Amino acid sequence: MPRTSPAMAFESLLSGNERFVSGVPGHPNQDAARRAELAPPGQDPFAVVLGCSDSRLAAEIIFDQGLGDLFVVRTAGHVLGAEVLGSVEYATSVLGARLVVVLGHDSCGAVAAARAAVEDGLSVRGFVRDVVERVTPSILAARAAGLDSQSDVDEHIRHTVDLMLERSRTLSEQVEAGEVAVVGLGYQLAEGSARLVTSRGDIKVREKAGT
Repeated sequence: MPRTSPAMAFESLLSGNERFVSGVPGHPNQDAARRAELAPPGQDPFAVVLGCSDSRLAAEIIFDQGLGDLFVVRTAGHVLGAEVLGSVEYATSVLGARLVVVLGHDSCGAVAAARAAVEDGLSVRGFVRDVVERVTPSILAARAAGLDSQSDVDEHIRHTVDLMLERSRTLSEQVEAGEVAVVGLGYQLAEGSARLVTSRGDIKVREKAGT
């Protein structure tokens, strides 16, 4: 797709999600011709998606995109680390992606585990504990703001967007220059729809995702 603005990239994702929700996906850019087209010159994604690793959250499927369209990074609870930030910066600075998406979802296991750790003192073992500890600040922020548990996922999405821009000077400068926009989307597992939770930058085409 022509990438003239972050808003166009956002519109493409919303349109793809609408096709997915309606049950009539177009499955674009998924044939042999597209595979051959991308092989010699390399990839040219219009958006980078940082999503939860949940098996029900495959970005190319729920946004009805194909080969070369999305640069996808996935971690449990879409937690941030240096390798994640480096991947996002690579997508925007080297590959030219115009949109960064933080994709969370309802019934998130990482959020539920962090909530249990805060409210009930329940702990987990191994490296899963690192994931829970990175989600915990979002839960604490939600409680400090007087929000109930229903708001935990949205608060974690907002926190991830804010943290990404705080930690990545490259990305924050791209947003300030109008080159890139960052959005946080909340995915509804049963409905299949993605709604806008928060945004930074110009995505004024349609700000009512999932409505």
